[in-house]
Amino acid sequence: MDTEALVTVAIGDVAVIVVVSRLLGAAARKVGQPAVIGQILAGIALGPTLLGRLPGNPTGHLFPHEVLPFLTVLSQIAIVIFMFVVGYETDWRQLRQGGRAAAAVALCAALVPAGMGAGAAGLFHGAFTAVQPHQSDGRAFWMFMAVATSVTALPVLAAIVRERGYAGSPAGTVATAAAGIMDVAAWLVLAAALAGAGHASARPWTMTLLLIALFAAALALVVRPVLTRWLERSPVAQGSQLTIALGLALSSAWVTAELGLHPVFGGLLAGLTMPRAGGVPDADVLRPMEQTAELLLPLFFVTTGLSFNVGSLDGDGGVLLALILTVAVLGKLLPGYAAARFSGMDTHQSAVVAALVNTRGLTELIVLNVALDAGLIGQELFTVLVLMALITTLMTGPLLSLIERGKNRRKAPQDAENAVPVMPDGQR
Repeated sequence: MDTEALVTVAIGDVAVIVVVSRLLGAAARKVGQPAVIGQILAGIALGPTLLGRLPGNPTGHLFPHEVLPFLTVLSQIAIVIFMFVVGYETDWRQLRQGGRAAAAVALCAALVPAGMGAGAAGLFHGAFTAVQPHQSDGRAFWMFMAVATSVTALPVLAAIVRERGYAGSPAGTVATAAAGIMDVAAWLVLAAALAGAGHASARPWTMTLLLIALFAAALALVVRPVLTRWLERSPVAQGSQLTIALGLALSSAWVTAELGLHPVFGGLLAGLTMPRAGGVPDADVLRPMEQTAELLLPLFFVTTGLSFNVGSLDGDGGVLLALILTVAVLGKLLPGYAAARFSGMDTHQSAVVAALVNTRGLTELIVLNVALDAGLIGQELFTVLVLMALITTLMTGPLLSLIERGKNRRKAPQDAENAVPVMPDGQR
């Protein structure tokens, strides 16, 4: 296929992806699910799981092998920009507002499923060594499984908090703050796992971690102060904040990739580095970056869907899915609820917090794609973990509705008891 034909096919693919993702995203909203669920399902539907099963292999014709590198590049840019937005929106004051309750929920809802996930990893360590024979001890794999079973999708959680009216409530504040803490910890552990795997670099993993730490320190201690002063004093810089943000995100992603980690880490570090006047993200930077990520993320979902294939699962895959779902769900709900109750929250608020921190969504998919690219997992385990991410995110809305109905049922008899009876005339 020549260059002109590749460009033509790529443009057509992008058009199909954007339209299908938007339609299914809107459909997901209509049934009370986050739009990201519909977009993920669009990516899966266009892959071998659904479209690829039709006669003539439409998936292969729609996404020929030659065009996949183009789509992959665009999808990687999408998640780099998305991670920049995550870092840029990180509100350290909100994390502090969550207080001890958020810290307790984060600690319990991360450590328990992480420990269970790492323990369960020993049951299918053989599948991992088949992918990476040189990783005989599997430490990187165990660390990855700890992250995969314990991560919480902060962006999806924040959207649910807004849509459900929990913003500003004790449960919404604690859950959001706890998710922020868990996300930071998860990315740090994943970075250590990838450095230990040595998938992209011949240097020792300790050296990779040291270089990443030095780069992060340079961003915080040198780049951020310089950018802050420049933006405060230069009218040219003030009018170029979006260009500066995009350049910082992409260059930081390039550096982390060169150092042996996935580019998404660079995007996250860039977002944390970008100056914010008064601690508040600049709307002229945030909104265009969000819109760019929203526009390109469907490409990421499709590249994920092309690696996702339910047909690759056998009976053992079903057992593995049941095991991982049990670990992921119970490891989040029970410790999250217990930690919130221990911190003084009532039963209703604690249940809401537990349901919210069980949300995985997009963050989980990014983690899984990073691990797949690094060779830490194969297609079967990737498919199982994507299903886990979908199911745990899908159950959040119905679970919250169930919690609210339970609260209303308990409240109704109390309201009836407290009501003042209206006496007929002459009997007062």
